[in-house]
Amino acid sequence: MIIGVPKEIKAEEYRVGLIPAGVRALVASGHRVLIQTGAGDGCLLRDEEYAQAGAEIVAGPTELYARAEMIIKVKEPQPPEYGLLRRGQILYAYLHLAPAPELTTALLEAGVIGLAFETIQLEDGSLPLLTPMSEVAGRMAVTVGANYLAKTHGGRGVLLGGVPGVARGKVAILGGGVVGMAAAKIAVGLGAEVTVLDVDQQRLFYLDDIFGSRITTLMSNQDNIYNAVVRAHLVIGAVLITGAKAPRLVTREMIRAMKPGSVIVDVSVDQGGCVETTRPTTHAQPTFVVDEVIHYCVSNMPSVVSRTSTFALANVTLPYALKIADQGPARAVKLDPSLAKGLNVAFGRVTYPNVAADLGYEYTSPLEAL
Repeated sequence: MIIGVPKEIKAEEYRVGLIPAGVRALVASGHRVLIQTGAGDGCLLRDEEYAQAGAEIVAGPTELYARAEMIIKVKEPQPPEYGLLRRGQILYAYLHLAPAPELTTALLEAGVIGLAFETIQLEDGSLPLLTPMSEVAGRMAVTVGANYLAKTHGGRGVLLGGVPGVARGKVAILGGGVVGMAAAKIAVGLGAEVTVLDVDQQRLFYLDDIFGSRITTLMSNQDNIYNAVVRAHLVIGAVLITGAKAPRLVTREMIRAMKPGSVIVDVSVDQGGCVETTRPTTHAQPTFVVDEVIHYCVSNMPSVVSRTSTFALANVTLPYALKIADQGPARAVKLDPSLAKGLNVAFGRVTYPNVAADLGYEYTSPLEAL
């Protein structure tokens, strides 16, 4: 199979879909790998390293997309890339289709086979290709939020850890999954007063065992969310329903009741956000203010720690890339139920239930579509 890795063009996206070690593995398995020149520059991976690993360096995206049977990238295709896609071409990347009707339409019209990192799911419910980036984003969320709490950034002027004689800052984390737990680790480490809310009682038991009295766990319901949010100096949105739009848990009314200069970091913005006022932002312009509350809603947070993120992502995406390339998408999906859950679109059909439900498409099973 001919595999192409383009240079990412989403704003301030510095990650790359494949590292030289991945090229070596794919080439050793009998495949050809095309790398767009400069694709790895954002994480200090040079063309020479890819060439030494066995890749062919191509000048631009037009040639790469035209020749490649499978595209491996990090973020979803951007509008200038839509026309480069073709029927039956495999697209293996983060897609986040439920809150993106225009992108979904473009992929359906192109007839691509879209395998989404974020919905590949193991039997135990875990999301192995989403987990490492969720870890990065969760850890970043607290440090980013602490930064914007500084008065110089328009914040309330609160130090999360406080000092002797002064109350600690309050952090409310909506969602106790991978993002929420990673955020809680950092917030606790900074000395903040931390509250984690989740709808899963077993998850709350687990978090209570891990953190003990260092955090407060609450069942996620409207009253508890309101009370936690309006008390907090920093609110972190860490809600995920796999492949579906995030529920809007924080309402405009709650935001109006928050302290002026408080900060919201909505990590779930990739799936539409769990805050009513969320809209996607970029690293170049990461924040906006609503009702005197700072909102940070960057949809590719891990990209700024591009080298760490790229290597962490490559560790988990390569084994599935090899399966797809070695077996072909139809056989790979048939043999691996977790990979079947990653199939979101194929030949003009929607093959993931939550995407179909959220966007109003008819659902087709992965095996039927392929």
